[in-house]
Amino acid sequence: MLSLLTIVPVKLFGHCPLCTGGAAAAAGAAALLGVNYGAIGVFLGAFATALGLWTPKLLKKRYVPLQKPLVFWVVYLSTLLPLIPFTRDYSSVYISRFGDYGSIGNRTYLINWFIVGAVLGSLIVYISPFISTKITDRRKGKAVRFQGLGITFALLIITAVSAQVLR
Repeated sequence: MLSLLTIVPVKLFGHCPLCTGGAAAAAGAAALLGVNYGAIGVFLGAFATALGLWTPKLLKKRYVPLQKPLVFWVVYLSTLLPLIPFTRDYSSVYISRFGDYGSIGNRTYLINWFIVGAVLGSLIVYISPFISTKITDRRKGKAVRFQGLGITFALLIITAVSAQVLR
């Protein structure tokens, strides 16, 4: 667990409650429409990441060292881990590169598409503020209204549709 804490930077960028709520609403709508679990994972990963980045800002006092990354991981994991037993969307991939069957280079691996989608959604929410900043810089400091929200949801929707169609 401690090694996971080291991969989150010390300075965390939060997202607004509108982004967080929008990601949760999109995941709920996707589930109601019968979308596969990989695409739902994209939205729930985005929701968990946005909530995890936003929640540490609510704590005004520092109680423990590495409080922000710790709060992030507690919120993130407590949002996604309870949902994994309900998402039984697996496929397998056989890798035969080297060694006897059963070795790390020659075995069958199961892929949980919900987890893959959640990781992709998390990455999108994490990198979209940087993309928005780069676009603003290229436009000489001028941002479009709701630019960050638009970029985040456009990337999430493109990824979720790709996950739905390519599966």
